[in-house]
Amino acid sequence: MTTHTVLIVEDDAAISDSLAYHLSRAGYRTLQAADGGTGLRLFRRERPDLVILDLMLPQMDGWRFTEEVRSDDPDVPVIMCSARTSEHDRVHGLDIGADDYVTKPFSMKEMVARVSAHLRRRDKARARGAEGPIEAEGLTIDPDQVQAFAGGQSVGLTPREFQVLLVLAKAAGKPLARNKIYREAWGYEMMAGDRSVDVFVRKLRQKLRAAIPDVAFVITHYGVGYRFEPTHGTPQD
Repeated sequence: MTTHTVLIVEDDAAISDSLAYHLSRAGYRTLQAADGGTGLRLFRRERPDLVILDLMLPQMDGWRFTEEVRSDDPDVPVIMCSARTSEHDRVHGLDIGADDYVTKPFSMKEMVARVSAHLRRRDKARARGAEGPIEAEGLTIDPDQVQAFAGGQSVGLTPREFQVLLVLAKAAGKPLARNKIYREAWGYEMMAGDRSVDVFVRKLRQKLRAAIPDVAFVITHYGVGYRFEPTHGTPQD
């Protein structure tokens, strides 16, 4: 079995070392960087399977780091961790490409569980080709390529956006609660107040609307969550 590599970009040595220790005990290879510039060079040289990223870093902050990583690799999971707890920071982090946002202080056991869940999801997505694509109103949702297509052109979904779309599409019109979507797409339970599902649904809608303007694919089911129900001329929210 191939050992996954986790890059830790964190300027607090105690947190970085503790993360490296607990992840190593869980069977992961770890790399550590104390500033964004060093972290980005390590990322480009070593191509880790997942990144744990602090926001407030010397040389290059976590926002810029995430944008640089996403321009290089849209697939690698990025878990942001920060003492900044505002909804704005969390939503902005998810908007620019993070897959997860964890506030400090956090449990090392929880972080290892999140890392494992993200890597399991990514590995399953890569092996999911046997499921076959889902077709709906000009949209092709292809698990083999972890991407959706309209008219043969990629919609440009990130892996997490694709996971959210696939969870909804596989439910075939059944409304799904946010915590159910989160559990299926992220691989663990959603914490109270987490708006990740709403952020990713909004991003998903924007890309689907740009690709196929006259069809609404993801519909808000008030009092429950969301459902996948391609509908012509219907607003999505």
